Amino acid sequence: MYILKNAFVSITRNKGRNILMGIIILVIACSSCITLAIRNSASKLVDSYANKYDIEATISMNRQNMMGNFKPGESTQEETIEKFNTIQTLTKEEIEEYGDSEYVSSYYYTASISLNSFTLEKATEEISSDSNMPDRGGVRNERMESGDFTLIGYSSYLSMSDFITGNYTIIEGSVSEDFTSNTCIINSELATLNNINIGDMITFVSPNDETITYELEVVGIYSDNSEESITDMQSMYSKSVNTMITNTTVIENIKELDDDLMMNVNPTFILTSKDVIDSFTEEVTEKGLSEYYQVSTNLDTITSETESISNVSNFATTFLILTLIIGGVVLFVLNIINVRERKYEIGVLRTIGMKKSLVISQFVLELLMVSIVSLLLGAGLGSILSVPTANSLLEKEINSSEEQMNSIGENFGKGDRGELPNESGKGFDKMNMNGVVKIEQVSSIHVAVDITVLLQMLGIGIILTLVSSLSAMISIARFSPITILKERS
Repeated sequence: MYILKNAFVSITRNKGRNILMGIIILVIACSSCITLAIRNSASKLVDSYANKYDIEATISMNRQNMMGNFKPGESTQEETIEKFNTIQTLTKEEIEEYGDSEYVSSYYYTASISLNSFTLEKATEEISSDSNMPDRGGVRNERMESGDFTLIGYSSYLSMSDFITGNYTIIEGSVSEDFTSNTCIINSELATLNNINIGDMITFVSPNDETITYELEVVGIYSDNSEESITDMQSMYSKSVNTMITNTTVIENIKELDDDLMMNVNPTFILTSKDVIDSFTEEVTEKGLSEYYQVSTNLDTITSETESISNVSNFATTFLILTLIIGGVVLFVLNIINVRERKYEIGVLRTIGMKKSLVISQFVLELLMVSIVSLLLGAGLGSILSVPTANSLLEKEINSSEEQMNSIGENFGKGDRGELPNESGKGFDKMNMNGVVKIEQVSSIHVAVDITVLLQMLGIGIILTLVSSLSAMISIARFSPITILKERS
């Protein structure tokens, strides 16, 4: 109790020096509070990105392994092409087997086939002869050797990446919510060329057997906004002019009608975390994935997206360390000056019998009392300044996310993204659309300085007190009271 009382008296007696030390600690506390809040905000942003982006694994051709087995000189070009054609595409059963894994939370896929049509004229820059023109009366199209049109089927909204990124945009109608219906979406250029409108029926025919036909209703017309189509000034039509979009059920039904049709399947697996990538790769290999295929992920993309935010956090950490080092050095020097000015007081206290540990405790307690007051003021001031700082850090990301979500809704032909349901019917906001999701949980930070920041501030105060008190501890431990009094006399 005596030490506490004596420390308080000493603080009030040396107001100027303690006010100076308090101001320094206040500045350190305020800057530390702001940097800690920025780190906290950056951490929340990184977490939001972790929720925003799923770890997606895709299976694609491993051309390096494939060409490595086709050694020059041992095979002719025809034999090489024949070997390439013998490589089996993934089947729906294989995708389901790979998706049945503890490392996979969900999966989707696209399937595509090549077909002809009695209803449509193929968009081509070459002038077609009359024999190659479709007969609207139902007469067989003579060009049956290969399919004129590509029909791509999607298993869900999640797999429609071209609409999500804005490469394709619905300009009339909308994407069907039923991914089992006999409907399709047609390119606007092909629709104009063939005078196709919403509600019209398109008859597709197998290139292998003209008796095998399949009818789909047109429910949407889309435009191709991809960069390739925009920059390709030498082409009259867009790249996707002869591409129509439907669902995987339609593709599978057509495949059942003609088993000789070549169906390409491209799966995407949503992994539970980035830590299971290697395990999933090993698992699909053990399940029989060919050496000509490889597993790729979007982990590099996610890392690059969060790199700038991580840099903000690292900058805040560096600034905090520099602030503490500079502040600690300044306080250390001030304490050396303080001990030298109060050298006679230390000698008197030691002469009357006060132990070194008690004298040291008094000096540490004085600095601790000043530090606590300054830390409280600095935390209050820092909390006020950190809120706009943290929110400004979030502002750009929030606006970008909102714009992306609105744009996606328009791409699907839905004016309001809330009108676009997911498979559970709960709406579009909660869907993770290839890395684009609404960040509701970090729309703003009302309390950037939370209990974690306050505890960190308390730890900083204790560290500063101990570090800056080292000079007093060392000096008092070395001082001889008799020598001090002799020097005074």
